[in-house]
Amino acid sequence: MEHIHGLLEFIGEDPDREGLVATPRRVIMAMKDHFRGYHEDPRSYLARTFSEVEGYNELVLVSDIELHSHCEHHMVPFVGKAHVAYIPDGKVVGLSKICRVVDAFAHRLQVQEKLTAQIADTILDVLRPQGVAVILQCRHFCMCYRGVKKPGSWTTTSKLLGCFMNDEASRLELLTLIGMEREIGKG
Repeated sequence: MEHIHGLLEFIGEDPDREGLVATPRRVIMAMKDHFRGYHEDPRSYLARTFSEVEGYNELVLVSDIELHSHCEHHMVPFVGKAHVAYIPDGKVVGLSKICRVVDAFAHRLQVQEKLTAQIADTILDVLRPQGVAVILQCRHFCMCYRGVKKPGSWTTTSKLLGCFMNDEASRLELLTLIGMEREIGKG
């Protein structure tokens, strides 16, 4: 807590004034929430699968998953949406588990490119589907409100594995379903 106290002094504040006395404790609690992903194993969310799915082997897409993370370069937020798809190979996972994988990795210091790859690689490694696709669309506060100050800019990253990389029809179906032709930011 003394580090937060010191930061308040560094920016020119009086950490002992009424409005700031409890701030170090509140910041610590917020940091525990923001970075809880360090205490989660994303792979564990994919451990329970279901194989009684009538042979379903077509695209499963969970789109517009709200994402909140922090840039590892400036420790400021970046926010956006994740679109996660896979084509099962005999087993599926509960849909909420995909969201939990996204959250577990997002609640760590990140760069968007690494976050995209971690989500895709984990799903591929644990579920062994025919293919995995992860597309993230985010706004980075380090770019919007400091530095270059471009608040309207969005960053899109993707990681396509398996059949999404090799099969144009699967890739086209994915992009059509998540509506990549729509204007970024509308939902």
